[in-house]
Amino acid sequence: QVQLVESGGGSVQAGGSLSLSCAASGDIGSSNYMGWLRQPPGKERERVACISRSNGGTYYRDSVKGRFTISRDSAKNTVYLQMNSLTSDDTGMYYCATLKYCATTGVEHWGQGTQVTISS
Repeated sequence: QVQLVESGGGSVQAGGSLSLSCAASGDIGSSNYMGWLRQPPGKERERVACISRSNGGTYYRDSVKGRFTISRDSAKNTVYLQMNSLTSDDTGMYYCATLKYCATTGVEHWGQGTQVTISS
């Protein structure tokens, strides 16, 4: 049974930074990616960033490029998301996931989510 445990959410003022981490346990061998998705208030879930488990290749949604960095520690099955220059548009519930492909439809396992709130 796969379990994803997120940590690091919280509240920060606009322009600030937050760092998220997600530790995976169980058999995630079939998943090609680990990543982060978020659900802004009143909106649908959207992909934020993914990282390939095989070669470390990354994907970012346009609105976070240059501000967010996804990284991994393969030995620990852990993925990180460093978020800088945060804006109110980044507010939402952030979910760690394992994915077959980098899209909301590609999610194979979800974490429980961690809240990120940016105040202006």
